Amino acid sequence: MNNKKIYGVTLLVVLVTAFVFAGCTSPTDTSTPTTGQKTVLKVLHAGSLTSPLEKVEQKFEADHPHVDVQLEPAGSIECVRKITELGVEADVFASADYALIPAMMVPNYADWYVLFAKNEMVLTYGEKSKYANIINVNNWYKILDKPDVIWGFSNPNLDPAGYRSPMVIQLAEFAYNDDTIFENLISSKSKITVSNVDGTYVIVTPEDLAPAANKLTIRNKSVELVSIVEQGGMDYAWEYISVAVQNNMKYLRLPGSVNLSDVAYADTYKKVQVNTIDGKTQTAAPIVYGITVPLNAPNKDLANEFVKYVIDENGQQIFTADGQPPIVPAIIEPEKANAPQILQQYVADN
Repeated sequence: MNNKKIYGVTLLVVLVTAFVFAGCTSPTDTSTPTTGQKTVLKVLHAGSLTSPLEKVEQKFEADHPHVDVQLEPAGSIECVRKITELGVEADVFASADYALIPAMMVPNYADWYVLFAKNEMVLTYGEKSKYANIINVNNWYKILDKPDVIWGFSNPNLDPAGYRSPMVIQLAEFAYNDDTIFENLISSKSKITVSNVDGTYVIVTPEDLAPAANKLTIRNKSVELVSIVEQGGMDYAWEYISVAVQNNMKYLRLPGSVNLSDVAYADTYKKVQVNTIDGKTQTAAPIVYGITVPLNAPNKDLANEFVKYVIDENGQQIFTADGQPPIVPAIIEPEKANAPQILQQYVADN
């Protein structure tokens, strides 16, 4: 083959290759990710919301066959940091503590949020848990302190269930009139401390929590503890009641003054605070979940509609069945006027 023919074949290959790649990068492409021909809707959410959101996802995708909902569970604080510090473009964020949204996202990363469900803290256990046959509402803190019992909770610096667990234990001191509970269960078995500052009990959670081996277990997400308890690697774990219900776990319910579920005890709850490593202060309060569409969401219309699926009548039924009582109607903050039009009929002002 002479040089002209070689040159001609080479040029043809280059032109064809360029044409193919040009077809793959249409000038109308946007930053919206796609899976095949589907639009990806990215939902960052608390791990304790996995079960109900999977059901919402199924309904949403059935009604929107061109959409691929991608759920990404993590601790709620970790989710916020992905958006505010790492620049992750999420379409929806659902938090196990609604207060994280106004504290860490408004006004730069969100301008409205919806309070949509409630929960409570419980002590879960399994078939293999030691003393499961005798533990009750009056002796649980004594059972946890037994030398052969291993128990745990999630990381307070990453997960709301994590900072709510030491809150519950401090609140137990008030309820049981015993000022040794926190020291016996937490301070003596980790670097987590508590001090009384003018009547407010301030819990400090350092980066190195240093839980005592073979006594206290701490994981990044509370749902990670479920399998450990079920397999007998740990006797007890603090979880939301919804997580216990969804995983068919045994659990012990505590008094309303302790379990962070009852608005009647809001004044008692707020006597306890947790200072996390990011410099934030979390004040104990009734557990309320929140959801928002970040300002940089790539698919805002679809995201707003997904939120509607979470809070409408079908969503309420899903959350009720999964042990997370919905707030009906859902509450919009800071005011209803901020809510997208598609949500207006499903929300009320606080």
